[in-house]
Amino acid sequence: MCGIFGIVGSKIDEAHLKKATNLLAHRGPNASGFFIEDGVGLGHRRLSIIDLEGGHQPMYNEDGSLCIVFNGEIYNFPELHEQLVSKNHRIKTRSDTETILHAYEEWGEECVDHLRGMFAFAIWDRRAKKLFIARDRFGIKPLFYAEHGGTFYFASEMKAILTDPTMRQEMDEAALACYFSLSYIPGDMTIYKGIRKLLPGHTLTWQNGRGQIRKYWDIEYVPDRGKSEDYFINRFMELFHESIKIHLISDVPLGAFLSGGIDSSAVVAVMSMITDRPVNTFCMGYGGNAGGYLDERGYARMVAERYKTNHKEYEVLPEPEGLLEKIVRSFDEPFADDSTIPSYFVCKIAKENVTVAESGLGGDEAFAGYERYLGFRARALYGRLPHFVRERMIRRFVDSLSERSDGHYTVNHMKRFVRSSSQDDGNAYYGYLTRLNPGIQGSFFSDTSRIGQYLEAPRELILDYFRSVRTEDERDALNRVFYCDVKTYLPEDILAVTDRMSMYHALEVRVPFLDHHLMEFCATIPPEMKMKWFRKKYLLKKALRDILPGDVIDHRKQGFVGPMAQWLKSDLKAYTADALSEKNLKKHGLLNPETIKSILDEHFSGREIHDTLIWSLLVFQKWYDLYMDGNDRPGH
Repeated sequence: MCGIFGIVGSKIDEAHLKKATNLLAHRGPNASGFFIEDGVGLGHRRLSIIDLEGGHQPMYNEDGSLCIVFNGEIYNFPELHEQLVSKNHRIKTRSDTETILHAYEEWGEECVDHLRGMFAFAIWDRRAKKLFIARDRFGIKPLFYAEHGGTFYFASEMKAILTDPTMRQEMDEAALACYFSLSYIPGDMTIYKGIRKLLPGHTLTWQNGRGQIRKYWDIEYVPDRGKSEDYFINRFMELFHESIKIHLISDVPLGAFLSGGIDSSAVVAVMSMITDRPVNTFCMGYGGNAGGYLDERGYARMVAERYKTNHKEYEVLPEPEGLLEKIVRSFDEPFADDSTIPSYFVCKIAKENVTVAESGLGGDEAFAGYERYLGFRARALYGRLPHFVRERMIRRFVDSLSERSDGHYTVNHMKRFVRSSSQDDGNAYYGYLTRLNPGIQGSFFSDTSRIGQYLEAPRELILDYFRSVRTEDERDALNRVFYCDVKTYLPEDILAVTDRMSMYHALEVRVPFLDHHLMEFCATIPPEMKMKWFRKKYLLKKALRDILPGDVIDHRKQGFVGPMAQWLKSDLKAYTADALSEKNLKKHGLLNPETIKSILDEHFSGREIHDTLIWSLLVFQKWYDLYMDGNDRPGH
């Protein structure tokens, strides 16, 4: 795992190239390397995982006509190595990096079709004077780019691009509206107008001062109802074992996150079956005033004891001051999933013991694991009630309810459900996702005409993905939801969290559920097998009955998040009230102080949970203070 940076332009400043690249040293503390020639500069920071001696970058082909910098892992590189050698390629190292170079020699830009893994890389073709960059299918690894004054930049993190002193840090107000709507910035947008993300499953070619983007892969949901549950279970377990096995390739110590949920537990169980030594496992718990919040450490211990792992735990406390700045600087833009907090600490303790950790991310998208999937399925029944009953009776009653005192989301989920479920499928699902409910949306920004005009942007983005999935059977509507999440929430939220928090600690995290062969197979499983009788992950749980304790499979899902709703009302209340005071909000004047005060009052009183929105506000304030108010520019 590494950090990459590059410039293609008229003149390369070597000092600037090295300074920008070295800002990514946390991603690759083991070594650095640079390639510089007229109009091109490539920089690399290395975290050594495979071929510790021979994998240094930038790396070249035999005649030096191609140069690559690469971040990620190619799990099928041994097979590709053999295939390329049989085609008379001379490969000198055991590195997967060199395999990509020769794959490009053999297949050109279609080389990405042959790669199985997580990756973001750039190849400079010296003969064609062409830069080719690519990002993996699910967006496990990040890749940002910008064009400014005729110069093209790419980087693993935006901080490297922001080192150009002539580039304005101008806020993209459409991205800001998306951020407060979803708590992350979706699609190819970033908070900066001049910087974009290369979308997952896409490549970009920069030549003669112009860029061309190409989509090389997409997932297709085509249910195969000619197969039985037993067929899907057996084939899934075959592919899952295969994925775990190839994800264990490493020349450095390796372990796994173990949250107590079934996804990470399944990964640990299969790892234990494959390896001949105990797996190193790492788990989080929560301190402070967490109320009745479910702590899954007990379930993690059940799995750890069953498979005799080397198990370590850490307790997270609500101390945001220094951590909030670290989170913001890791993303270089507002990002408000509070799972950054446990992720930060679990990566920290993992790095103290290993260099690579396996994760269970992707299991929810593959097998219908989120609560909102239940809501989406239930709305078909709810919609049969008369409109008067739904809107005038049930909705009014549910809206009047106070939230649970222990911080759980039962009532909050009911409110989100009744407020959205009378709409069509796509808009109903967006209603489950958005953090700005209709009562807040109209007055949230101080200048509604300026920023409020962009509030439909996140809705349209979600609806575009939702509508792009063909469904000929009403049972397949859930596939539209899965596709939306694979294209938005998965890459731009949970995978982004994992990448930034792990790379902050120079830890590589792998996600075997997101092997594209495995996910393509899961896309053929009919939705009614993934969720049966309103039971989430029905098929996955059935598949894992023989390898996991029953209590682990059947307990209520918690997920890798913390008790933020409770912390904001207790341990973090004073900090939150001060950070979001009218005085501090006036620094930028973007938000309506009265609406923000109302949001805080509702949350503190227990009238309605707004934890994600409040955390979004706290993160935004910190980002604005660091990057806009003080105009902090990385490297300066």
